[in-house]
Amino acid sequence: MSIQQTDVLYTAVATAENGRDGRVATDDGRLDVVVNPPKEMGGSGAGTNPEQLFAAGYSACFQGALGVVARQEKIDVSGATVTAKVGIGKNDDGFGIIVEISAAIPTVDTETARALLEKAHQVCPYSKATRGNISVTLL
Repeated sequence: MSIQQTDVLYTAVATAENGRDGRVATDDGRLDVVVNPPKEMGGSGAGTNPEQLFAAGYSACFQGALGVVARQEKIDVSGATVTAKVGIGKNDDGFGIIVEISAAIPTVDTETARALLEKAHQVCPYSKATRGNISVTLL
């Protein structure tokens, strides 16, 4: 289910110059980074790249969802970390991405951690946005 414009609480605005080999900045100036293709894709690797930015956003969003789910279930997840690995490669349409999400949750056992990850994946806005579009694996 999508939200309506009237339901929007916040809108992030970022502008890119020169695509993958240039600069990306937000309208409020809080993010202003040089982007370059990684060396593995023939670039200089001198700056960050869109996949790193996506991984940063997805891991932060997923950790937020993990916290929401944990609070609902009254489970302590303090000290937890979430890692997103975003891969890019060629596919039938040109290029595509895949994601692996993992979490270290020192306060719970493996079975509980897995259940929390599955539930967080259902409520995370990034997971909802990518569902059915890219491969997302929970580790």
